[in-house]
Amino acid sequence: MASADNVGILGWGAYIPIYRISSDEIARVWGFDDKIPDSIWVEEKAVGAIDEDTVTMSWEASRYALMRSGIDPSEIGAVFVGTESKPYSVKPTATIVAEALGIPPKKLASDLEFACRAASEAIRISIGLVKSQIAKATLVIGADTAQGAPGDLLEFSASSGAAAYIIGNPNQAAAVIVASNSYITDTPDFWRRDGAPYPEHGEIFTGEPAYFHHIVNAVNGLFEEYGFTPKDFDYAVFHQPNGKFPLQVGAKLGFDREKILPGIVTPYVGNTYNGSALLGLAKVLDIAKEDEWILVAPFGSGAGADAYAIRVTDKIEEKRSLAPTVEELIKRKILISYGEYTKMRGKIRKYER
Repeated sequence: MASADNVGILGWGAYIPIYRISSDEIARVWGFDDKIPDSIWVEEKAVGAIDEDTVTMSWEASRYALMRSGIDPSEIGAVFVGTESKPYSVKPTATIVAEALGIPPKKLASDLEFACRAASEAIRISIGLVKSQIAKATLVIGADTAQGAPGDLLEFSASSGAAAYIIGNPNQAAAVIVASNSYITDTPDFWRRDGAPYPEHGEIFTGEPAYFHHIVNAVNGLFEEYGFTPKDFDYAVFHQPNGKFPLQVGAKLGFDREKILPGIVTPYVGNTYNGSALLGLAKVLDIAKEDEWILVAPFGSGAGADAYAIRVTDKIEEKRSLAPTVEELIKRKILISYGEYTKMRGKIRKYER
């Protein structure tokens, strides 16, 4: 067996904006077939308010993660924000969030980019930093105010949300990252040119050669290297561009549907991009018990996937009650119209003569 990671998840936190727009409302406005919401299993999506962006959502999720971690902000030696919707083109989000949380200047801080996988990359970096004792603990954030062009199919799912994790000493952990593996190629399934307001996607191409190929290879690579099988896991969490893909890729890998459903969030909050799989993991940590095992496989277009084997510890119960659960955040909602949605997300722009 290969060398194990054995790095802890000390705390986790989530943030989902209170405003939601239903898929039926989007379909009504653009004249889509009313079967589309069912075909992708996205019932509604979270919409960041006018005063919400990647920074504010990152701060909300991070303060919950810190509350659960039980550590002082001064113990954090690195802050990473995985996002593809920064409020500044040139200015890190990580420094703003770290300052607001009271994390001292003696730290590493950076924004990472790899479509929906950037925050997962930050977890793998954090494993190295903690194991090598360069950092006692790190803060990893996945947050996005995901964009979709008006009338594009992506508009049904591209949503807003954040998840945050404190990575550190396994002896203090609610769960331990036992092992990890990555699989990355140059597969251009999703992109946004410099200066373009919205991303483009390869439609059906984003499925088989991108999402499915990379997740299957990342997970199978983990299994081959460490000797795991689907039977070793109580839960399986996959990247969720829609509600159907994680169920399909789980079936390809031999997981029962019952192991995948507890981590599904996208039908109710949409695809939060960097928050997608990490929100799913947070939802599972909200219910998991000691000695249960979780498989997590985030994916990012471009393209790459990671696979993590995570074991829950006896500290999970005492930590989970210290912050709102993902389920509580999902239920806290206000439905809005398409007009309100376009106003909040800046889709209406003044024409200057």
